[in-house]
Amino acid sequence: MSLSESAVPLDAIRYNEQGLVPAIVQDYLDGTVLMMAWMSAASLQKTLATGETWFWSRSRQELWHKGASSGHLQKVHAIRYDCDSDALLVTVEQLGDIACHTGERSCFHQIAGQVEPPPADTLSQVFGVIRERQQHPREGSYTSKLLAGGDNSILKKIGEEGAEVVMACKDDDAEAIAGEAADLLYHTLVALAHHNVDIKAVYRKLQERRR
Repeated sequence: MSLSESAVPLDAIRYNEQGLVPAIVQDYLDGTVLMMAWMSAASLQKTLATGETWFWSRSRQELWHKGASSGHLQKVHAIRYDCDSDALLVTVEQLGDIACHTGERSCFHQIAGQVEPPPADTLSQVFGVIRERQQHPREGSYTSKLLAGGDNSILKKIGEEGAEVVMACKDDDAEAIAGEAADLLYHTLVALAHHNVDIKAVYRKLQERRR
C-alpha cells in the first residue's frame, strides 16, 4: 500500500529533544499491539514514501527498515498521531505474522514471567481459546465436545442460534438479541476452527468489502 505524504502533516509532529517520536505498531485487522519503536523525521518520510515501516535505531544510530533481513516486513495501512502530536499509531499488515526478534508475534508477549499472546479484539481472543481446545481437548469442555462432534453438531447449533437471533429480534428484546448474537458468533467461530479457516481471513473479506 502506498501512502501519500499528505496523509501525515510532517510539520505537525512534535519530536523529542533527540528528534524522535514514539511509534506504536498495531495489526490492522485484529488490533494486536505488535511493537513500539522510534521514528525520526527521515524514517517517517521513508515510511510514507515506501508504504513499509522504517524506524530510527538508537543503538546503531541509523535508519532501520523493519523486516529487511528477516522478511517480516510491515505493510502500512494507516498512520495516526495523538492529540498532542507527540506519538504515532501505525496500523500494518505484518508479513509472516512475526514482529518480535524473538520469533513471537508481538514484542508484548510477556506477562507475570510467562509467554502469552497479547490481547486482540474479543472475537480473536475467543477464537484463540477455541483453537487451544481444538489442539488440546479438555474433559467437560463444551467447545471440545462440539469440535469432536464435527459438522453434525456444530452446524446444528448454528442453525438453532440463527433462529434464536431471529426470534429475539422479532420480540425487540435488546438484551436477548445481544445474547443470542453472541451465541451465534461463538458457534460460527467453532465452525471456522473446525474447517481450519483463520478468523483473520474473515476480517480480510470484511476489509475488502468495506473498501
